[in-house]
Amino acid sequence: MKAKKTNNLKLQRMKSTNNPANGLLASQKDSNPDNRANSIQTKMYADVQDSSLFQAAQHLGHEYLENIFDRNVFPSEKALFDLKEFDEVMPTASSDANTILNLLSTYGAPATVATLGGRYFGFVSGGAVPAGLAVKSLATFWDQAPAMHVLSPIGSKLESVVETWLRDLFRLPEKTVAGFVSGTSSANFCGLAAARFRLLSNLGWNINEKGLHSAPKLRIVTGAHAHSTVLKAISLLGFGTENIEWVAVDDQGRILSEALPELDAKTIVILQAGNVNSGSFDNFNDICKKANRANAWVHIDGAFGLWAAAVDKLNHLTKGIALADSWAVDGHKTLNTPYDSGIVLCADEEAIRSALHMAGSYIVSSDQRDGMFYTPEMSRRARVIELWATLKYLGKEGIDEMIYEMHQRAVQFAEELSKIDGFTILNDVVFNQVLVQCDTDALTLKTMQYVQRLRDCWAGGSVWNNRKVIRVSVCSWATTAEDIRRSVKSFQKALLLAQK
Repeated sequence: MKAKKTNNLKLQRMKSTNNPANGLLASQKDSNPDNRANSIQTKMYADVQDSSLFQAAQHLGHEYLENIFDRNVFPSEKALFDLKEFDEVMPTASSDANTILNLLSTYGAPATVATLGGRYFGFVSGGAVPAGLAVKSLATFWDQAPAMHVLSPIGSKLESVVETWLRDLFRLPEKTVAGFVSGTSSANFCGLAAARFRLLSNLGWNINEKGLHSAPKLRIVTGAHAHSTVLKAISLLGFGTENIEWVAVDDQGRILSEALPELDAKTIVILQAGNVNSGSFDNFNDICKKANRANAWVHIDGAFGLWAAAVDKLNHLTKGIALADSWAVDGHKTLNTPYDSGIVLCADEEAIRSALHMAGSYIVSSDQRDGMFYTPEMSRRARVIELWATLKYLGKEGIDEMIYEMHQRAVQFAEELSKIDGFTILNDVVFNQVLVQCDTDALTLKTMQYVQRLRDCWAGGSVWNNRKVIRVSVCSWATTAEDIRRSVKSFQKALLLAQK
């Protein structure tokens, strides 16, 4: 009876003379051409009031999730072929919303990659914690942009809360602030921009006012295995990749501390928490101490590996990270928030605010958090909502358990695969990365291609010590021991096919 009463109330609201949709619907009966401009507005009012549209979207979304753990990891040939259904000229007339949903469900869903399942091991792409997915769906309806507190009090509040939680989880200095960006590509850019501002400011040069022309030259020191997003940020900030002072690394890709050049107050040192191939971690404690003595800036690219700091049995990998000045990390990798969710953390609030400064007569600043001062963009969605939900849902114990489970599954993958003739594991599995090699580059590449075609799992390729490798990244909460066993069997089958 209660549900029926609710529905009746909805109908009454729909029929109310105060409902804007009704006035617009009535206007459509008017033949006056001036009223035609209201037709799409009327349609959208009606779509908002008719909850069945949104219920259908929720139903289709949940239907997709129900099969995600059993389906092929990569789309079938038929699903890929059927994408032609989206080829059309730009429509002239408006379309029906339910028709659009059905089109996406029928031809779009089968052509997705099952990154939410337990057997996707490509590109260090994480799964998604259920609570995070659900909250992202809710937050979509809110459509918040937390550039300023006045634009989104809830967005501002959650950014403040998550900032505090992250400091606690990573054991960073109390003065550390956070900016919520799309991913580590942007986070690296922000951290290095803050470094550029601070070091030049210390040298008496205001980069915001004077620009780079004639500015004191800063040095970039990083390891030979620096990630491509770091190189992109270096280029965008005007340092130039040709000016990088490269430091030799060991057989796992870790910077050799003894190979560091003499550091000074003009130096930005860039370290890694999680080599994108081997998963190894630089010696933060030793290198940061050297940098601190020289008044150099240290930035840590920790896209997926920084989360090791939150795991009791793995936090030895991140010893000394609190001695750095800035850090970059993703939520959508190891933490398994929905895409896109990146975070820049900086122990120098003035530097990052100055580097990413924003001004305008229309801006309404407040005594609460205004998020635009910690990110490059002003118009961004409130991605912090699902980040907050994921952290709250898991708690410290859940984060510890989930991430350590990923590590154990990576160890299992390496151990089981190493027992099969024809496969060699090249790295020490310290976190979640496994590097696999066959007898020759050609065989490695062909085996990887068969793994991808079999669709039981998916892993991509890379190059390690000038040899082709298959890179396995265990990054999903959903990966089980059975998923690993099934994937190893697929690798074995792929190798046999490749050897024919």
